[in-house]
Amino acid sequence: MTILHSLIFGIVEGLTEFLPISSTFHLITVGRLLGLESNPFTSMFEVVIQGGAILSLLFIYTQTFLKNHTLTLKVLFSFIPTAVIGLILYKVIKGVFFSTNALMLAVFVGIGILFLLIEHRVTLGKLSLHKSLTSISWKEALLIGLAQSTAVIPGVSRSGSVILLMMYLGFRRDEAAKYTFLLSVPTILAASFLDLYQNRLIFVDNPANFTPLAVGFIASFIVAYLVVQWLLHYLGSHTLRLFAWYRFAIAIFILFILGV
Repeated sequence: MTILHSLIFGIVEGLTEFLPISSTFHLITVGRLLGLESNPFTSMFEVVIQGGAILSLLFIYTQTFLKNHTLTLKVLFSFIPTAVIGLILYKVIKGVFFSTNALMLAVFVGIGILFLLIEHRVTLGKLSLHKSLTSISWKEALLIGLAQSTAVIPGVSRSGSVILLMMYLGFRRDEAAKYTFLLSVPTILAASFLDLYQNRLIFVDNPANFTPLAVGFIASFIVAYLVVQWLLHYLGSHTLRLFAWYRFAIAIFILFILGV
């Protein structure tokens, strides 16, 4: 992996980690477009640059965690089913979905369709988005954690699954986005620390690996910080339709380029 590759991956990670468009799907696709083979280093690299994205959230939300203990506890409660299901099913799902372009693409498009369906219900007045995070219950926190656990499937997206469920429960789009940002912190930190520990010898055997990791990490941090600020503002007055149409457009592009 060259420095240019690591920069591209860092930018892609920062752009896609918190938007409801699946960072995993994009990283896998970009890797294939660049002709990079999957190996232990590239797998660890993808987790490390997620750490850059998470650092941007810590810059924004540390005070929220420290001042709102009840909300913090509910975020941690939401994390439990994600951790349990992710550990149990990750190897199975990785073996099926990560290696099958058609399945990943079908999931990617399917979530876009769900975006349009739920926004259609809102337009018809069948769904009212009025709730804020101050009203989230423990039961809702558990359901949100279960929804996020589906993001282990490439194409789903952590933010996409959480925002969809929270809208269904009546939460405002921007409040749902804020919760998914908060929930991303323990989720991605846990995955990052686990993967770094399991692949710690990659650093020991080849210290030169540090440079591309650092470049990707920094790029991811800067871009993700800007994206989080933009998304909160955008969802305060816009729908999810833009992200649905984006998913459809990217799917058509991939079908044309990769011939899935």
